[in-house]
Amino acid sequence: MGMMDSIQPVSPVSSSNTGGTQFLTSETVDTSKVIALAEGKTPESVSEENLGLSTFVSYIDGKYRRAKDYRLEAEQRWLQAFNNYRGYYSPTVQFLEHEKSRVFIKITKTKVLASYAQLCDILFSGSKYPIGIEPSREVEGVIDVVHFDPKSPENQAKQMAGGPGGKGAPQPQTSAAIARPDIMKSLGPMSKKLEPVADMLKEGPGLTPTSYTFEPAKEAALSMDALIQDQLDESDATRKLQLSVFEMCLLGHGVQKGPFAIDREYPKWDEAGKYTPVKKTMGAVDHVSLWNFYPDPDARSIEECEYTIERHKMSRSQLRALKKRPHFRSESIEKAISQGTNYIREYWEDEIEDNNVHPSIERFEVFEYWGMMDREIAEQAGLTIPDEMKDFDEIQVNAWTTNGQILRLVLNPFTPMRIPYQAAPYELNPYSFFGVGVAENMDDTQLLMNGFMRLAIDNAVLSSNIIFEIDETNLVAGQSMEMYPGKIIRRQGGAPGQALFGTKFPNVTQECLAMFDKARQLADESTGMPSYAHGISGVMGVGRTASGMSMLMGAAKENIKAVIQNIDQYILVPQGKGFYAFNMQFNFDKKYVGDVSVVARGTESLMRNEIRSQKLMQMLQLTTSNPQLAPYAKIDYLLREYAASIDLEPDKVVNDPREAAIQAKVMADMQRIMGIPPQAQQGQPPSNDPTGTGGGNIQPGNAPSPGTPGFTGGGGGSNQKPSQPERPGGGGVGEAGSRNPG
Repeated sequence: MGMMDSIQPVSPVSSSNTGGTQFLTSETVDTSKVIALAEGKTPESVSEENLGLSTFVSYIDGKYRRAKDYRLEAEQRWLQAFNNYRGYYSPTVQFLEHEKSRVFIKITKTKVLASYAQLCDILFSGSKYPIGIEPSREVEGVIDVVHFDPKSPENQAKQMAGGPGGKGAPQPQTSAAIARPDIMKSLGPMSKKLEPVADMLKEGPGLTPTSYTFEPAKEAALSMDALIQDQLDESDATRKLQLSVFEMCLLGHGVQKGPFAIDREYPKWDEAGKYTPVKKTMGAVDHVSLWNFYPDPDARSIEECEYTIERHKMSRSQLRALKKRPHFRSESIEKAISQGTNYIREYWEDEIEDNNVHPSIERFEVFEYWGMMDREIAEQAGLTIPDEMKDFDEIQVNAWTTNGQILRLVLNPFTPMRIPYQAAPYELNPYSFFGVGVAENMDDTQLLMNGFMRLAIDNAVLSSNIIFEIDETNLVAGQSMEMYPGKIIRRQGGAPGQALFGTKFPNVTQECLAMFDKARQLADESTGMPSYAHGISGVMGVGRTASGMSMLMGAAKENIKAVIQNIDQYILVPQGKGFYAFNMQFNFDKKYVGDVSVVARGTESLMRNEIRSQKLMQMLQLTTSNPQLAPYAKIDYLLREYAASIDLEPDKVVNDPREAAIQAKVMADMQRIMGIPPQAQQGQPPSNDPTGTGGGNIQPGNAPSPGTPGFTGGGGGSNQKPSQPERPGGGGVGEAGSRNPG
């Protein structure tokens, strides 16, 4: 299998379990001498290339074993949590000989699934992955808001003089950057779009009805947000985050990886029917099982890690597929494959897998290393160091190794350099990297519930049968002691006293079940997940009313809020920042340039589900119902936020101020063409409506004056009645109106 096969572990250096190959740590022994002696050669005869390779692989192996030893105690807790979830008694549980029941009440599974369902409901309640890109509060490098008003006296004078869009004499052409260098340099992606009106631009929002307002920083943020959401959708990020959230609830920690580059193939056929797929390199994320993740033992978070190692289980096909990825060494991959499979199962794999039959494993154990390394070790392994890093003692690298071969060795490709993993605890443990999950929190109460239920069942079995005491001196010898209905027992003739005595043991099942219920209540307390939160009935007291139950459910979500904040802080925000840096580095476009900030939507989703939409609607009603308050409110912002809170696309359903002004003008023109008076357009009756119906609305109208249509009184006007001769004793019809006779 090669030179490394003959190396044997030398005390005090421990050997790794990477198959048949064993390595030494370069920290405790002179690797070159050991290799040379093992091959029967002098140290000088060992090639420099093989020496560098073995030193590098030994370095990675030593880091892996150190992280593996640190994880041992955590693995025991994870196994216990997994067994409680599946309903298995661990091998350490010993039963007494007289204990007949082996029942396991899987309340742990109920609690884990309930917390997982609540987290998923909050995180994925919207239509987008819970990451957003927004302009920073204090925008730097890009102007936040600009506007121009073509109808202002200043700009109209420019137009008349032949400026941009004017009709006067032609003026000398000057570039927009020369016209307004102070603004054009800070417009970012909108500089080209606004170049024709550079002379009219001013900072700040437009306050006149004829002004046009633009937000360059917001435009850049929206463009980047759309790109990141598309990449997340393409990489099935929602499902992968759900897997990490499940491990958070069960084991106490969830791990995500990314963004990293993948080549996505999009099906496409040309006009001739020929299949011509389009390939595109894009950012993607993935779920990493906690069982295969080995962080720096001295760190308490990813930010503190000097290195991380991910353990892969790969087939030959998967290993050969790595050749298509950048910077993987095809020759080393073939050498590793030719040496045979080297995967050895860990002890925990035997416990978490249901299949107890273990045939020969035709897989390779591959280590993916991200972290710091001595520059000399990397150089010996064949890594080319840039001139600007020649003076560095340590460098950050990415390496893949298996079977003593280096499959990939490159400098960390990301700018700024970062380890592309995110790890979030369900419940933070400030003194350890790994957190605490739901199953671990209720480990003791699960043990109590199992014990009390076994007692109740064993007692029920014992107390449901009568135990007989038999005095054989009163019975005929040789009779069967089997009891059944209708059995005839023969007694000795003349023997005094009772021969059979029946004993019934007391039934304490109710007491055992009461203790079981008490242990279940303690499980509610220890997990922060009350039974009524996942559908268990029988809630008494304040929970008997709808408002009371609403209060209880709100209080039950307090614990989930803390978990959502952990996901936001440890996964979503670092992941969003990674995607922004990835796209600016590998998918650069001017339209993405801007001062933006990453926003995690997890906590916001929780707020939206509870009261956010209600608060926005209250604010809208307050500002629209009071004309005096309307000028102080940003109606467009309220509308956009309300649309987002009810899972609608704000850009598709809400106009910006410029579009709103155009829409208002179009509607006014249409109503004018239809002959609707301006007052009726606003819901008010026309001023000349004499009907009193308010233009269709039932309300008082305007009384017609004399001489106008609709006036029915006397005293002149077109409706005046003709005068009649005055009768004796009575008056005629005068200008003041009619008189009655006498």
